[in-house]
Amino acid sequence: MSKTTAAITAVGGYVPDYVLTNQILETMVDTNDEWITTRTGIKERRILKDAEKGTSYLAIQAAQNLIDKSGIDPLEIDMVIMATATPDLPVAATGVYVATEIGATNAFSYDLQAACSSFLYGMSTAAAFIESGRYKKVLLIGADKMSSIIDYTDRTTCIIFGDGAGAVLFEPNTEGLGLQDEMLRSDGSGRQCLKIEAGGSLLPASAETVANKQHYVYQDGKTVFKFAVSNMADISADIMVRNKLTNEDVDWLVPHQANMRIIDATARRMGVTDEKVLKNIHRYGNTTSATLPLLLHDFENNLKKGDNLIFASFGGGFTWGSIFLKWAYNS
Repeated sequence: MSKTTAAITAVGGYVPDYVLTNQILETMVDTNDEWITTRTGIKERRILKDAEKGTSYLAIQAAQNLIDKSGIDPLEIDMVIMATATPDLPVAATGVYVATEIGATNAFSYDLQAACSSFLYGMSTAAAFIESGRYKKVLLIGADKMSSIIDYTDRTTCIIFGDGAGAVLFEPNTEGLGLQDEMLRSDGSGRQCLKIEAGGSLLPASAETVANKQHYVYQDGKTVFKFAVSNMADISADIMVRNKLTNEDVDWLVPHQANMRIIDATARRMGVTDEKVLKNIHRYGNTTSATLPLLLHDFENNLKKGDNLIFASFGGGFTWGSIFLKWAYNS
């Protein structure tokens, strides 16, 4: 009997219409296009301007795009995993609302939060549920409205992040395709380097925390960059070694879109040439949980059945990891 693996069978994506360019940022904060481009590779990012719409709106649009393209009946979806660092509300899970809104009323849902590694960790979770045999269709959505937690007077963070969402459907596969291996890691010693100080149980919201801007993202850029470069690159190379993959065997590197220099360092460590590296950071910036599925959405037509994909991510906490997946279909 063939082993059951978990394969991605459909993808969807969504980004808001409003484009926040480097030139516009120059009028908002002390920075310039050359400085941003040289250090990050970002030229523009998308922003959800409607204050009455949250992360759920982005997620619903991405999921609906997947449903429309694939023709799947939402009632057939067994489970919805919502990977996000910016839920609509602190307690009521955003994924539950999203599942209801897209008509996946037979599914159960919950949110998964591991900062920028949320979607990568969600891939592992979705695959485990599929491989268990209990569920046949698991929808994994990565979505973040990062503009809701960014201080646009802080040039160290406002240049980096954008809003967006992506979705993938996992289903059982008996052809040896889908998720092959994973290496996931975390290190709590880095929690002070990338965080939002207030709003949690340690420091509940108050007039003082709002006045002190403690509800925005804080990042120790140099420390995060150094840790991300070494760990994301190393673990991507490690998963290749464990699976006896050469650089010629890797068809595509699917890296978290945080910084072009981190992406390039990861590719060099793996020995992967630039034409095999999926990149859209220049268009969207860092959309946190959405970067990996948005890459699949943007480059879906380039992916061929049987292609070897290496996913890599790094996020606050610290969290990081790599996943080896064989693509399961031709577009």
